This record gives sequence, C-alpha cells and structure tokens, in this order.
Amino acid sequence: MSDPAYSFLAPSPKPTLDRASGRRGDKTFLAQRLDAPGARVIALVGTRPVIRSNAERTAATLAAFSPEHCPGGRPTLEDLIFLGIRAGTEDAIFARSFSPDAALEADPSGTALAPAVDIRSLAMQGVLPLEDLAIAATAAALVGWQETARYCGRCGSATRSHEGGWQRRCTACDLALFPRTDPVVIMLVTAGDHCVLARQPAFPPGMVSSLAGFIEPGETIEAAVAREVKEEIGIAVSAVRYLASQPWPFPHSLMIGCHAEAEHAQLIVDPTELESARWISRAEVRGMLETTAPEAPDQSWVPGPHAIARWLIARFAYADIDQR
Repeated sequence: MSDPAYSFLAPSPKPTLDRASGRRGDKTFLAQRLDAPGARVIALVGTRPVIRSNAERTAATLAAFSPEHCPGGRPTLEDLIFLGIRAGTEDAIFARSFSPDAALEADPSGTALAPAVDIRSLAMQGVLPLEDLAIAATAAALVGWQETARYCGRCGSATRSHEGGWQRRCTACDLALFPRTDPVVIMLVTAGDHCVLARQPAFPPGMVSSLAGFIEPGETIEAAVAREVKEEIGIAVSAVRYLASQPWPFPHSLMIGCHAEAEHAQLIVDPTELESARWISRAEVRGMLETTAPEAPDQSWVPGPHAIARWLIARFAYADIDQR
C-alpha cells in the first residue's frame, strides 16, 4: 500500500467548510457574516477560479479578498454565492463570478483577477491544497449551474437567485430550481490478478482508466455498473460492491466508485464508447502508477491523484481487493 493515491480518499473525509445549509435563507445571518472581519470572497472569471501562485507555479492558493477590497467594489449579497463557514472558525467564504468583460472593467490592470485557471487543470496539476480545490470546485459548479438556470423550465420566465445562491426561483410561477448533480458509476472490473483498463478517444495520449458511465433513471448503482460494463466491454459481472465516492465538478457529477468481478474474460469492445480495452496484471498496473505522461509519453499511464479512478486502480494494485 505504498502508492500515494491512498492518501487521496479517506472513508470519512473531514469537511473543509460547514456549509451551514440551514442558514442560507437567513439574509440577516448572511449580511452579518459578510460584514465580519474574517469574511473572504473568492473570485472566478466565468467558472475559472482566480489563484495566486509561486514564481515556479508549483504551488498556489485561491485568491481570497476581503469584501472591502474585492475588485469592482464591495459586493452585495445578491452578487455572491455563500459557500459556508470555514471549519473551526466563524469566517464565511463567499464566491463572486465575473464575466470576462466585467473582469476587465473591475480590474483594468489585469493583476487582481488573474490568473484565472480552469478547475480541471488545477486538479491535474495538483498545485492547490485539497481544501482550496474543494472550495473552488463547489464555487465553479454553482456558478456554472447559475448560468444555465436563468430561465424557468416550466414557463420560460426569468429566475432569481435565492438561498445564498443555492436555489433559483421563477419570478412568474415561483418554481424552485436547485443545483443538479449527475450520478456516475466508475468501476474497476477484475478477475484474479488482472483488471480491465480502457481508453476513451478523448483521453490524453497513453492514458488508460477504469470504466465509467452515467446512472439512468430508475437504475440502482449495481444495475448501472452491470449495464455499463456489458455495453462497453461485453462482460457480465457479479459481486458489484460500492467502495467510495468523489464529487467531480466537470461540470457537476458524483463519481460512485465500485468493484465488480468478471464472470468471463472475453472482451468485446464497443468502438463507439472506447478506443481500446485490455486485461492488465497487478505488476503492470504498479508500473503504470509510477509513470506520468511527461516522463514516458509512449507508455500507458493512469489518472493522477486528483481522480477516484487512480484510487480504485491503486487499491487493486497494492492491496487485497476484499480489504477496504
């Protein structure tokens, strides 16, 4: 169990923020938290968080402004999304998104609201502390949802932000809209000392990973795993077991990590879903875990420690599959 991926996912991770969901509709509480000395506003340009990094760009933190020093002037509650209270403190964290034009107007010099980096790049580069990455991911997902929920799906009228940015309501029929989360099963299929790893056409060169797919309406997790595996590689599975989950804000999924045992070894790869798939031994998987794309562009490699896929793969490579 020497792979660092084991430190990525804990069975009961300690939350970075108290989301204070019961206080989101309390405007007096939110106003008091915004006025408190420890209040901070993280900024995004679109859905890209603004960061501060060292000269080598090997480490970074989120740019966090006091409300009085926020680019573009002190924001109102209507400008903000309430993310929560930082664990162990009374300090509130808010998010404010600027369009590219608004960012230029608020920050003509291009120094306060730059650089703004997309979440996927930040996760893959591993430059942000996990606590900051979790906050940024929540903010980006909510900002993205706000942008796509501006009109009511029932009557077509405009919607307005409520509950600290966690709800939108139609201004005509009062329909309440909530941020969406799409459940996705991600599963490692194994048989003895081998597992199946596959390539999608959109993957970077050389990268392979476990299988994944969206849960359809009316499906259980187990049924979705069995259907997706059968569709993508033609294998029937048994003993499907849930292991762990990971929020995946690209843009708003929940990855549900599972293990499944193959009932036979013959692969029938669906070319509309996958570029390739093959059985790989534990020993070969361990080699992949020690390989990164820049170091060995012609070799196969697996996702980095930002992804639950790596945790599933490392768990198989370094531990008995029946142990948590």
